[in-house]
Amino acid sequence: MSRDIGVAVIGAGMAGRAHAHGYRSAGTVFSASLPPVRLVSVADINEELAADTARRYGFERSDTSWQAVVKADDIDVVSVVVANHLHREIVEELAAAGKHVLCEKPLAPTSTDAQAMLDAVEAAGVVARVGFTFRRTPGIAATRQQIESGALGRPLYVNAQYWTDYGSDPQAPMSWRYRGGPGSGALADLGSHLADTAEFLLGPVESVNGAALTTVIGERPLPLGHVVGHAHVEVSDRREPVENDDWASFSVRFANGATGDLSVSRIASGHPNTLKFEVFCERGAVAFDVSRAGEFQVATGADGFRRVIVGVDHPYIAGGLAMDATGIGTGHNDSFVYQARAFLDEVTGRDELPRNASFADGLHALLLEEAVVRAATQDVRIPVTV
Repeated sequence: MSRDIGVAVIGAGMAGRAHAHGYRSAGTVFSASLPPVRLVSVADINEELAADTARRYGFERSDTSWQAVVKADDIDVVSVVVANHLHREIVEELAAAGKHVLCEKPLAPTSTDAQAMLDAVEAAGVVARVGFTFRRTPGIAATRQQIESGALGRPLYVNAQYWTDYGSDPQAPMSWRYRGGPGSGALADLGSHLADTAEFLLGPVESVNGAALTTVIGERPLPLGHVVGHAHVEVSDRREPVENDDWASFSVRFANGATGDLSVSRIASGHPNTLKFEVFCERGAVAFDVSRAGEFQVATGADGFRRVIVGVDHPYIAGGLAMDATGIGTGHNDSFVYQARAFLDEVTGRDELPRNASFADGLHALLLEEAVVRAATQDVRIPVTV
């Protein structure tokens, strides 16, 4: 594709704005080879929100239905950033219309839906990718390099957490995030990111065991207005039961023989957004905390961990920041820019950045999540007795 690229975002909420920002900035990073990007439309059922997001990020127009984006002949590339249960229908229609699709994680509510989406994009011959943005975090990408270099020896074990507190308030309004059954809560929302990060570092997970899904806040009030992201709005006196998990934890075994323990939460007080991990290897260890996204820690002897700042010789710094010097700083918003750039590069036949996760990766992630749910449901508790 050598002509302009027409871009749209379906979903104008918190993550939708991140995608809009990513496309707006994609042409400003790395090489200047990307064709001009036309920011065409932001679509959302909330007309005011769609118009505001389109205005803020420089899109030409807003639409109030995803069907308008499907029918538009001036749109080539679309991000799908809406409630998970809507993904399949939208993606299938976009693919049939010949549009390239970047879909937010998790790819779908179930592996059956994910497989149908994979079949649809393959039949249509469009580029289709999934938004696992933490792969683009400089500290995580550099940590992966450290492990793959072999300097620390064979990976043995990973301990990883993704803890947030967006659902800690029992008065936080009911939304689609709290519906959908076991595994569709913290596991789908946060566990999809955490498991993908663990596999990005150590390779595919082979099996799951020791899983637990816990719902702490059993009901939530119905909102009186539109809920955007994790925002609070005025609520009514009516309440509905929460259908999914506030906490999830599980153990994994990787195909390379390493093991791990992962936990996620949406009610972890004091943790607005904490993704961190430690990977232990035969001759040392590496550690990462997303609050310091541009660095990691490494231990190779008896002196404990030492801090390593990701510099211009590591991924996503040189050319990826306006001030691309060591120690300037980077954040998760930058990952959406890198994701958008990699997607647009692929659509236009370029290969400067590593590609985003495929729909096959998204299907694998759903199979892993479903294995966690089965392990939690079939859990056998052995009492501890004298």
